[in-house]
Amino acid sequence: MAYTTDELTEAGRALDSMVAKLEKALAGLAPAAKSQRTLATRRLTALRLARELVEREVATGEVASTG
Repeated sequence: MAYTTDELTEAGRALDSMVAKLEKALAGLAPAAKSQRTLATRRLTALRLARELVEREVATGEVASTG
């Protein structure tokens, strides 16, 4: 499925926002909350990977035209 540059840019902003919120939440977790820390860390990894893939897609220029 092809996405426009605008759609990918907006998706990137949404991912950045989620990463920032999750990082803040992770910092506030108690050290004893091991399972929650593990889950948050795995989610951060997945979100950062998704962000990198969005950036790569925009960089290749292989997106649908906006018109």
